[in-house]
Amino acid sequence: MKTENTPVIDAHNHSSCCGAPAPAAAAPVPLGAGGQLFRIATMDCSAEESDIRRALEPITGIRSLGFQLGARTLRIEASEGAYPLALEAIRKAGFDPKPATSTNASQNGDHAGHDHSHDHAHDHSEGHGFSSGVTRLVAALVLAVGAEAVSFFAPDVMAWKLAGMAIAAVAIALAGLDTYKKGMAALLRGKLNINALMSVAVTGAFLIGQWPEAAMVMALYAIAELIEARAVDRARNAIKGLLDMAPDEALMRGADGVWSATPVAAVPLEAVVRIRPGERVPLDGEVTLGHSAVNQAPITGESIPVDKEPGDAVFAGTINETGEIEVRVTAAADNTTLARIIHAVEQAQGSRAPTQRFVDRFAAVYTPAVFAIAVAVAVLMPLLAGLTWQESLYKALVLLVIACPCALVISTPVTVVSGLSAAARRGILIKGGTYLEEARLLKAVALDKTGTITEGKPQLVDWRAWGGADAATAAQLAGAMASRSDHPVSKAIAAGLNVETADVQAFKALPGRGVEGAIAGKRLVLGNHRLIHELGLCGVELEAELARHEQQGRTVTLLADDAHVLALFAVADTIKETSRQAIADLKALGVTPVMLTGDNAATAQAIAAQAGIADARGDLLPEAKLAAIQAMQQRYGATGMTGDGINDAPALAQADIGFAMGGAGADTAMEAADVVIMNDNLERVAETVRLSKRTHAILWQNISLALGIKSVFLVMAVFGTATMWMAVFADMGASLLVVGNGFRLLRKQQK
Repeated sequence: MKTENTPVIDAHNHSSCCGAPAPAAAAPVPLGAGGQLFRIATMDCSAEESDIRRALEPITGIRSLGFQLGARTLRIEASEGAYPLALEAIRKAGFDPKPATSTNASQNGDHAGHDHSHDHAHDHSEGHGFSSGVTRLVAALVLAVGAEAVSFFAPDVMAWKLAGMAIAAVAIALAGLDTYKKGMAALLRGKLNINALMSVAVTGAFLIGQWPEAAMVMALYAIAELIEARAVDRARNAIKGLLDMAPDEALMRGADGVWSATPVAAVPLEAVVRIRPGERVPLDGEVTLGHSAVNQAPITGESIPVDKEPGDAVFAGTINETGEIEVRVTAAADNTTLARIIHAVEQAQGSRAPTQRFVDRFAAVYTPAVFAIAVAVAVLMPLLAGLTWQESLYKALVLLVIACPCALVISTPVTVVSGLSAAARRGILIKGGTYLEEARLLKAVALDKTGTITEGKPQLVDWRAWGGADAATAAQLAGAMASRSDHPVSKAIAAGLNVETADVQAFKALPGRGVEGAIAGKRLVLGNHRLIHELGLCGVELEAELARHEQQGRTVTLLADDAHVLALFAVADTIKETSRQAIADLKALGVTPVMLTGDNAATAQAIAAQAGIADARGDLLPEAKLAAIQAMQQRYGATGMTGDGINDAPALAQADIGFAMGGAGADTAMEAADVVIMNDNLERVAETVRLSKRTHAILWQNISLALGIKSVFLVMAVFGTATMWMAVFADMGASLLVVGNGFRLLRKQQK
């Protein structure tokens, strides 16, 4: 998994990125030696992470910090004496860390552990839900309206003024107490974040006699924050809501043969569970009894049911549609494919795309720059424009409200998370915002043949003994050798021959060539044309026979001893139905497809011609594929690699973006690549590029919206008649606009 933990420049401390507090836990979760996990309800933005990192920097004894912004958790690994100091430093920074238990930490990616409740951004005390927060803000708004009414209608006498100020003060306390706490903490540390700006602006407005407006601004700000917090949580939890669908219980067969409903967390490996038609699969497993069609859309994005029979794999969260099946459990509840997808997406949400990192840096300059302009307005306007000190100070306070970089900073993570979620719903697991955004830059994609362009399920289509060898003996020897190998071609030979096999000694793989071993003391090899050529066993007649098969796109494997070729076996793999369209889609996007395969050149050319690929290269060992990727990067620029995530690991690592095919249930594929195609559909590569282009476009639309609106109101504040009300609407209106625009990625995908 590739993630980023680069400290972020402190641009703001935007509470709208926050959600509900977690329930108080009895004890922290140990995560390795000395590791403890804490839930921080007000931390799910990069700025909060930056604040906490800076607060913990002076403390010795801290070995590592692990932030999970989506889950609002922080893992601290430190010496025992450092924990109290760390927690105190976090509290002084304006946060309230609570020990997290395994049930609310959701660190293992188990969907059952996620807390889907979300309170508003300012209600951080334990025991207060979303509804109580709404009630408090409604009360604050009513009081703010009351303060306005007193100011407008009441007689201009001290008693009414004091009453109005008291009402305004109560409204500010109800709406902005948390803002003041965090704002003061930020100011004491010399930081200019949104809470500090709002605290200074509202306090200043109150002190210069604009108390009704100060109360109304704080109430409107808090309500807008509440709306925005809910919208941001919706984006962050889009993938969780989609995938949080595996049942809590499974019908498990006990040791006594009795079936009983059992919590999925208590179902052990190798247990057998029964799944009736219409029920969801509770855990990953292998069908042992029954036949059915299973809807695998939650995992692969494909809604067409897949037929399942004994020996086939099923995944947690998928839907059993037609027949009753019994399944042997192969993965615990916290390690199902579904759980690992959730965990991978959470990790991806914690990484920042290039545009997001640019925005963080820009906002860090933007906020103090506008603050400096506000100070200049307060000091210079009376001298240069003839305004009163009170008028210039009011303009400066309006500028402070406008200076909030909320819309700018929030524009990128919401869009990126929406893009990641939209991809996951289509069976595309993208491991970070960087790959989501940079896929649009791909100019070429290298494609493995077997399992990527072709079905990856070759069949033995022809074989014959060679050089006078006995056919029955050759079949038995070849079947014994092939049955020991996991290579798809070897499996096809073993299945096609279906003979009783002999015992193989000293068996070992010859990477990129075949296998070797000894049967009854006789050394044998079962390998490709390259291996036989290297052994010097190729003759003119054999070369002609090999050429005949290879011209038909067949892969030929030969059985040989130290002196002679004993038999040859022709295996054919068929092209996937989706491959031709996938190649056409890549070309339409301006991406050049290139086939890289270990099969012989003739086979590569035959399959490439069927798929519509002009450049096909065969006879490539893993290191040759790596060199080919490097050459493509020099020729084309940004290059992707699509393979199985195992044999193609060096090439996947070298490529700018690695796509692993057939990731459903394959740990190695999920670890090796930057993007995992969960359903083996090559069309998803072009779809990833298209999604990347849309995401990048929306990112820059959002940045333009945020900066454009800010610029208009900055000019109005300095030279026109912008009020604090208008400033709040400009700030929060822009924030809501960019959030809604980011959601278009999800809505378009759903349509």
